[in-house]
Amino acid sequence: MIEQRELSIRTNGQGLYLITFDVSAVVESTRIKTGLCVLFLRHTSAGLLIQEAADPSAKRDLETWFRRLVPPDDPLYTHNSEGPDDMPSHIKAALIPTSLSIPITAGKLALGRWQGIYLWEHRDAPHTRTLVVHVFGERT
Repeated sequence: MIEQRELSIRTNGQGLYLITFDVSAVVESTRIKTGLCVLFLRHTSAGLLIQEAADPSAKRDLETWFRRLVPPDDPLYTHNSEGPDDMPSHIKAALIPTSLSIPITAGKLALGRWQGIYLWEHRDAPHTRTLVVHVFGERT
């Protein structure tokens, strides 16, 4: 069985947005018991990440480290047609994937105990991001 849905995710600017519950709800609504969930983000200035979801300090540290790694004001950037966060957002998106594959076991995402799925918004302004959720497997 194959199911495909789209999720719209609203962001308020740069940062990690926990989307595990949204994706889990889609997977569970398909009634697929054993299979695979493929996530694809339809944007070039955001990414997807599986990361620590229990301790908020991990999220803060990742965001802080990434801002330092890819600063918004590097004089070497030439692509800035949408503002000073334009090129940094594309560099970050080149480092963070736009797709993930997660097994489905017993009708649920087979994430580890502390793992969560995040959308990582790289732009300063709020955006609505589109996530394609492709689920396939058996409804046993």
